[in-house]
Order: sequence, then C-alpha cells, then structure tokens
Amino acid sequence: MTTVEAQPWFKSPDDALKRLEATGYLADPATTTTAFLAGELGKPLLIEGPAGVGKTELAKAVAAATGAELIRLQCYEGLDEARALYEWNYKKQLLRIQATGPDQAWEQTHDDIFTDEFLLSRPLLTAIRREEPTVLLIDEVDKTDVEVEGLLLEVLSDFQVTIPELGTVEAVRRPFVVLTSNATRELSEAVKRRCLYLHLDYPDAQREQEILLSRVPGLDDRLAHELVAVVARLRELELKKAPSIAESIDWARTLIALQIRNLDPAAISSTLGVVLKHVSDHDRAVRELKLRG
Repeated sequence: MTTVEAQPWFKSPDDALKRLEATGYLADPATTTTAFLAGELGKPLLIEGPAGVGKTELAKAVAAATGAELIRLQCYEGLDEARALYEWNYKKQLLRIQATGPDQAWEQTHDDIFTDEFLLSRPLLTAIRREEPTVLLIDEVDKTDVEVEGLLLEVLSDFQVTIPELGTVEAVRRPFVVLTSNATRELSEAVKRRCLYLHLDYPDAQREQEILLSRVPGLDDRLAHELVAVVARLRELELKKAPSIAESIDWARTLIALQIRNLDPAAISSTLGVVLKHVSDHDRAVRELKLRG
C-alpha cells in the first residue's frame, strides 16, 4: 500500500484562527487547534453537536481559508455505494456492447466497457482522485444506515477506494476530511477511531454577538445584545428545533431590513417566524415569553 503524504493546511492553531476569521468564521481555541491538527496529522475530523452550530460552516471555512475545492457528500437514509462512491454508466456500456458486434470476445468487451470512460464518480471517489487541494465534507453522517459506515472506512483509513473492475484508486493528495453529526444515533467505534473529535455547541453570548456583528452590516451592539439574549431564552425552552446561529443571523438581517431598532415584544412576535419553524414552538415561545397579554 502506498503511503499518502498529508498536505500542509495551517501553519499553527493561531494561523488557523486568523485564516478562518478572515472568511467570517469566528472559532474558539479548541476548534482552531483541532482544525490545525486534522490538517497536520492528515486525519479526518468528526464534528458533533446540535443542528445549526456551525459544523458544516467550519468545513466551508476551511475550504475558503485554504483555497481548496469543497466536495460535499450529503448523507441521508438509504444512501448507498452508487451515490457515495461510484457507479457504472450502464446505458453507455450497453450501447458500446451493441456497437462492438457479436465477433468480439467477452474478455475484450469487458476490458472496453470497464474503463474511466464509463465510470460515474461520486463524491468520495471524486475527492480521492483530485490532485488539487480538496476539503471532503461528509455531512450528517448519522442520518445514514449503519452499513454505510463500512463504505467510509477504507477512505478514512487509507485514503483509497477499491473498484473491483479497475483495482485500487489511491489518493495522490490527501483531502481534508470533515464528518458532521447531529448525534441522532451513535456512530461506530471503527469510524470514531479513525477521526479526531470536536464537539460544537451553541456559542456563549459574547461570541454569538461577535458573530452577528461580523456577519450583519448595520447591526449595532445594543440590538445585537438584545437579540442574543432573546435567542438564548428561546434555546432554554423545550422546542422541536432550537434557533441555530444561521437563524440568529437571519433574524438580525430581518430586523435591519424592517428598520427595527428595539426588540420589544411586538417586534419579537411579528418576526418570530424567522427563527422558529414549527407552530408548536411558536405558540410555546409566545406563551413563555409573554408576548401577548
């Protein structure tokens, strides 16, 4: 087996901090240190945490900060090898077989149709074959079936993909691999063992305010402070879906668009649909925050 050398991504945790910040991603020391180590050690990075805390955005920020191409495998229930790794273009193969005629030996026909020309590369194989810097995002891996994790092991362990008809395809340049999980189910120890681990939670009030001010032009400190306080109260409620950081940003942009300068009960009630997307959550927030008399 050929050893694939890891490529340099960040010079240090401080370098990661500065370069991620330049993309608009404000990370804490644990995040920047782990991002640096993932690149330095050439190991996949598994990020767990509730939806909307910036797991996917971190992968995007790494790609933007390093000038790498982002390749994303969006996981879902029923995802299989054909959608994750590769599949053969059967229609094109059939046309080739029909065009060769009956006189050609099957061995020669087999060699003709199982080539790159007929291979449909999916995200995992595409990332492995790229020679340019690549960030491979395997998003919401916990939504797949347990069996799919087996497809990942060869990629995560050896950065290679085995295609029975063609042989083993080894990475020329090791991608920066990020797996995200909302922890809806426990991932296998085999997958975890191959990864560095980072848990992301909602940021504290000060950091979330900094994020809002950096991402929403025209937002002043006072309104950002009020918004962060209300979002924190909403996250304390028993909601189906707590507001994400992205929804906090959307709410701030909404307030600016409506020229709302004070987040009073009337303003909260009229714009609550920006951050709460379930009627039961909306009703609970109205009741708990006493938005109506």
